[in-house]
Amino acid sequence: MTVLVFDLGGTRMRAALVEGARIVIQAEAPTPANDGVGPVIDGLCALARGLGGAGAAGICAPGPLDVTRGLMLAPPTLRGWQDVPVAALLSERLGLPVQLENDANAAAMGEYAHGAGRGAGVLVFATVSTGIGGGIVVDGKMLRGRGGLAGEIGHMKIDSAGPECFCGRTGCFEALAAGTALARRAGRDPRAVIADARAGDAAALGHLAVHGRLLGRGFSNLLHLFAPDVLVVGGGLSNAFDLLEPHIRQGIEENAMPAYRDTPVMRAALGEAAGLIGMAHLLEEKVHG
Repeated sequence: MTVLVFDLGGTRMRAALVEGARIVIQAEAPTPANDGVGPVIDGLCALARGLGGAGAAGICAPGPLDVTRGLMLAPPTLRGWQDVPVAALLSERLGLPVQLENDANAAAMGEYAHGAGRGAGVLVFATVSTGIGGGIVVDGKMLRGRGGLAGEIGHMKIDSAGPECFCGRTGCFEALAAGTALARRAGRDPRAVIADARAGDAAALGHLAVHGRLLGRGFSNLLHLFAPDVLVVGGGLSNAFDLLEPHIRQGIEENAMPAYRDTPVMRAALGEAAGLIGMAHLLEEKVHG
């Protein structure tokens, strides 16, 4: 079954045709995150036009969401998005039913079904990019919580004296350890920090060390809450996982109780395709019951 999947992020948006765990073709563009709803919907539809036909469609997007009603409630990284019926808007334009899913949930399911989490009873997925999102899979089912709002791990309060978050509060995990937080501390784009670190730059390596320990602090909370078989890390900053991992481990050693410290923490095997493949898996599950 070929499905059309959108991945709407605060920095970029993608559209892809997916068959099983294979991306057939995809296209992407920058997200006009500050321009309101219309330009984003127009952009998504423009990406889809060049891909071809599909039997079903889905969009994974940042939370908080009401997946039952297809609403994006108030994503902090998209300006002017308040109770937006994104599934209905896309469905009207595409002539297909559209299913909405939290982007981190979709990626979690992708890793559970086809990636680093195969065989896990409990998987916690953390995506670290423009923001931080999470998804929890228990025995093959998403942990959704009331109204589908579970898994907003980026808004755990980590430091009450910390910086202001996109959500308007202070000290959130996202405000301390997302890619935007690394950029703020380093004074340059995260990709440049990673490139400089790989070239041996001491300042860049220092920034990644601090960042990894902050990630480890937040991940310790997740280990205590869910006692997962594996914690999988995806998103843009996972491209530096090899550099961050020892410092993540240090942060876990400093903050987690001993019984939780040996939990495997792994990079997402599907990389940036995790959300697209996971959304396709959820669509196929819905069609085939």
